[in-house]
Amino acid sequence: MKNNILNSQIKKITFGVLAGISAPGAAWACACGCGVFDVATSSMFPSDAGGTVFLNYDYQDQNHNWSGTSSAPNANNDDKKIETHFVTLGAQYMFNRSWGAQVELPFANRTFDSAGNAAALNWTGLGDIRLKGIYTGFSEDLSSGLTFGMKLPTGSFSHTMSLGGIDRDTQIGSGSTDILLGGFHRDRFGASHWNWFAQAELDLPALTQGDYRPGFEADAAAGIYYDGLSLGRVKISPVAQIIGSWRGHDHGTTAAPADSGYERVLLSPGIEFHLHPVKIYADVEVPVFQNVNGNQLVAPVLFKLSVSYMF
Repeated sequence: MKNNILNSQIKKITFGVLAGISAPGAAWACACGCGVFDVATSSMFPSDAGGTVFLNYDYQDQNHNWSGTSSAPNANNDDKKIETHFVTLGAQYMFNRSWGAQVELPFANRTFDSAGNAAALNWTGLGDIRLKGIYTGFSEDLSSGLTFGMKLPTGSFSHTMSLGGIDRDTQIGSGSTDILLGGFHRDRFGASHWNWFAQAELDLPALTQGDYRPGFEADAAAGIYYDGLSLGRVKISPVAQIIGSWRGHDHGTTAAPADSGYERVLLSPGIEFHLHPVKIYADVEVPVFQNVNGNQLVAPVLFKLSVSYMF
């Protein structure tokens, strides 16, 4: 993969690239329907034939109750805290300048505390694996592409449910097989070092289990980055992006429709260091608008770190 465009990729990667081209992300179910998925969790925009392996770390601590567009009393929500560490191992390979594939293996460690539990619960497990195809045959520079694939129900969705401890929307896995559809575009502002990108992805649950259907989800990201800085052999690229998410109500007898579904907008400053063939990217994601149904726990800030190796 070529240095300069790949640079752009992994920015997008972390910023707004598909968590399948994500979450992402991965798209993990998260307490009270407040997901951690964003479109930039763990993929990158391809620029040439070749491959990339990556390791992503995401963190969020949902510790504040929210209702509608504003903060709400914590007493209105039986759930008190959901703290999650996500680690995703992934690989992307472009077989030629038109076709590629991507796989993501997410793992999560979650701590959940609620009014109904004598003590906080903590557990670790495999999340829902994502498999995707990538098509970039629209232009010679691979600047536009489509992604398509599936999220598999590999993550546990029944941890301590027999004890009444953890609801379906707080499980690490959703229990559903989802269809994933996305697209992206990147470009440069004239002959300058400034670049921009945009991307979107739909997550559509198709097959479900246990009478629980997670809500449809749509995620999009847009941003800019500057690739004209360096320190010795290390290329440094500051990044700024805006991320938007929409998720519908959950459905089923084991769901909580009134307390699931949301809209949110996040601002995310980040930075990438590139010493070929290694890239390191980090950012913070700060919600600036949240509109949730019912009462749901939200995190005041989300953190991301990504390390990738190109071959």
